Order: sequence, then structure tokens, then C-alpha cells
Amino acid sequence: MITLNDVQKAKENIADITKVTPIFTSQQLSIRCENDMYLKAEHLQKTGAFKIRGATNKVKQAVKDGATFITAASSGNHGQAVAYIANKLGVRATIVVPEDASRCKVDAIEAYNGTIERCGMTSADRIPRAKTLAKEMDGVFIPPYDDPFIMAGQGTIGMEILDQVKDVDVVVVPVGGGGLTAGVLTVVKELKPEVKVVGVEPETANDSYLSLQNNKITSIEDAPTIADGLRTSQPGDLTFPILQKYLDELVLVTEDEIRQALTIVLERMKQMIEPSSAVTIAAAMNGKLGVRRKKVVAIISGGNIDVKQLPNLLG
Repeated sequence: MITLNDVQKAKENIADITKVTPIFTSQQLSIRCENDMYLKAEHLQKTGAFKIRGATNKVKQAVKDGATFITAASSGNHGQAVAYIANKLGVRATIVVPEDASRCKVDAIEAYNGTIERCGMTSADRIPRAKTLAKEMDGVFIPPYDDPFIMAGQGTIGMEILDQVKDVDVVVVPVGGGGLTAGVLTVVKELKPEVKVVGVEPETANDSYLSLQNNKITSIEDAPTIADGLRTSQPGDLTFPILQKYLDELVLVTEDEIRQALTIVLERMKQMIEPSSAVTIAAAMNGKLGVRRKKVVAIISGGNIDVKQLPNLLG
């Protein structure tokens, strides 16, 4: 378990790199969701996603401990973040991405001087390869979610939300490997336990949902969803106990619901977000939060989207 003190240290450690992202509102979205909707705009974060928070916290520690080469396994956003901060600190980075990684995310990794290696389609394929590379090159593997420094870095979002939205009733978090969820849960439930925290997964990438239902980590073989950032095969060994302890509910959304949410945010709010971000809006739009007339903060986790794929992604 991470602590509030860990998150506070992370906040200080990453302050020179990350932004305090804004909160957006939309009257039309609020009417549609029957709640006062607030969107935590991590798609406007450095490198276009929340991942820079945890990556900065972890890579800085690795470099402090003497690392000169690092690896990561990522569908894109974590890889971009690791490549960015590694380049900033002057260390080499190799990012292992899935075979179908978004072109825009791969281009961004390479723009930050990261080396690309493609491997498989799921985290179960690419994580072992990234670990092997780190071992072969006497480097350090930077986990995408299952690490105390990563979780603490992501938890800084929770601190910002509580500062920015007074009297928040519900926080909605997209769930992949659980690093973001675990960090936010630690902050929100330790400081304001009355606030409801709801996780959201795609129906076709429901490993955390199944794990919570089974009361043990349960893996899935495939995760065919347009929400590529949420294609994990199972929750983390470190993140899952935090979800078990604190998470109020985990709900599922369909691919069509994700597409509808993506379209609404683009049309009504003029914000380009990625499908992994849209799951939180999808849950709110389809009455899956179990609340009405409440202050709801939906975390928009990233905005790194290949514009050429937009026709296939919009509802």
C-alpha cells in the first residue's frame, strides 16, 4: 500500500515537469448525464496523458539510483511519458509496444528519442520482453502501473481534484492495470472517504471486474477494445489490493457507448480525447454511476489519438 506521504513526495518530485491540468464543464453533458459533470483534463498534460506523472516519479528515482538505460512496456501513453522524461534526464530508453500500437503514439515516442520494439498484442506479451531487455542491458524496467512510485505519481491527480472541485461527490476513473485508480483511491479515500470512487472498464477488457468478482487476480487472454490504453490482461499485484480495499464500484461500458461518449465530447466540448478516456463519460451518460444531481468528476486520462482513425472511432 502507498500512503498519502508517498503521494505528497511525488507531487514535489514531479512539479518541475508536470502541469496542474484544468477542470472543464459542459452544461449539455451535465443535462445528458443528470449530474453536474466536471472533466479532469489530463489530455492536456505533458505528453498528452496522465502517465507522465508516474513515469517522472519513477524514472527520476531510477536515475538517482544510477540508471543509464531504461525500458518500458506500453500501448503508447506510458511509453511516451517514459521516453520524454528519460530524454529530459539524458538516459537511453527502449519502449516495447504492441504490434498494432497507434502510429501517432509511436511517432511521439521516437520524437522523444525513444527506441521502439514491437511485441505481441497485450501487456502479458510486452512486459516480459521489456524486463528481459533491461536485464540484458543492465538497465531498469519502468512498470506501467504496478509500482509504488508509479501509483504515487498518478495519485497527484486525486490531490488536484480535491483542490479544484469542492464538495465533489463522485470521482470516475478509467481502469487498466490499476495504477491511476490505486493512486487516486489512496488520496480520495484517505482525505475524503465519503466521496464515491467508481472505476470503469470496457466490457471486452474486464480483467479488473472479473478479479473483483472472484476476489482474486483473474487474467483474460484477449482485450479487443478501441480503448487501447486499457488492454491489460490482469490487474497488478500491488494495485489490486488497493482496488479491493477502497473502490466503491467497477462498471463496464460497451464499445458503442465508448464511441458515443467520444463523439459527444468532440462535438459539444471541442475536446479531442482518446477512447480510453471516454469510458468515464460513457459510464456517466448511460446511468451506470448510480447517482443523480451530484458533483461528478470524470478523469479524462489522455488525448493521444491517431486522427486518421477517427472515422472508425466516432459513434
